[in-house]
Amino acid sequence: GETEGHGDVYTCMGCRSFLTPDRSGNGWDNIANAGNYDGKPKYYGRFNQGVVTINLVDVALSSGGDLDKFWKIFDERLELCHKALMCRHNRLKGTLSDAAPILWQYGALARLKKGEPIDKLLYGGYSTISLGYAGLYECCKYMTGRSHTDPVAKPFALQVMQHMNDACQTWKKQHDIDFSLYGTPLESTTYKFAKCLQKRFGIIPGITDKNYITNSYHVHVAEQIDAFTKLKFESEFQKLSPGGAISYVEVPNMQDNLEAVIKVMQFIYENIMYAELNTKSDYCQVCGYDGEISIVEEDGKLIWECPKCHNRDQNKLNVARRTCGYIGTQFWNQGRTQEIKDRVLHL
Repeated sequence: GETEGHGDVYTCMGCRSFLTPDRSGNGWDNIANAGNYDGKPKYYGRFNQGVVTINLVDVALSSGGDLDKFWKIFDERLELCHKALMCRHNRLKGTLSDAAPILWQYGALARLKKGEPIDKLLYGGYSTISLGYAGLYECCKYMTGRSHTDPVAKPFALQVMQHMNDACQTWKKQHDIDFSLYGTPLESTTYKFAKCLQKRFGIIPGITDKNYITNSYHVHVAEQIDAFTKLKFESEFQKLSPGGAISYVEVPNMQDNLEAVIKVMQFIYENIMYAELNTKSDYCQVCGYDGEISIVEEDGKLIWECPKCHNRDQNKLNVARRTCGYIGTQFWNQGRTQEIKDRVLHL
């Protein structure tokens, strides 16, 4: 017989969201009434009930650096997230399949009858619900005075991750719902969180002096570290983020160095579950420049500018950057723009 998750290969959602392994042992007896049910572990068609994200930097700053206080506040905040996640879950209860026929009646997620509630799909691990987290780097830096890449601080960072996983396990037992720890993409929320921290705690050098906080467990974007060391380090944290995680390395234009690309890809394959290369693909429609569009600062505001003809009209600039999970071609808020500006190359 198959053991839970053993030998199953399944993709994540494009951005980073992962399901928990099928723990039903029988593909849930086809409770979703799938047309292609074969009794094997089931992944496709399952879904997530939503995310609530804990701001780890706020937990650290609220403790004033006192470790006992830190764990106490951490537990209080986790309980607040638990309550908020149950609000999301309870909001879904009683939803009829008619609310979204493509999802619930025509097989995208299930083939329920008209007028049938979706409730049975919310329990037993058929769907997941995610505890998100952000700012592990700043949390660790404030509590230990060091980056989590420092061997002295790393055990604390791993302990923080384990603590959130333990909370998910407790809630899972309590409700029979698959709570899972998820590295929140934090697309624009990075700015919102940073602004809230500045308002509550003022500007603290190295902690709240940026308009963004670091994504999930990532190494800080400005930290000098090579691609291989970064991927190896982050792989230990990715294991502790089973509801979703993604790592990436910033690379220059690699068109003439495919050998290096293959080397990094091979290393990713052997060492980490989910990782990507970030490269830049920009174009100025005014002068035809196709290198990297610059970010310049003027009167405290960050502005995109063509380094060749100095065009600043965003309607005539094509800028592609990996925001968090997806490569985006729109423009970003000031916090995310600052984070993009601060990124260093890892290769």
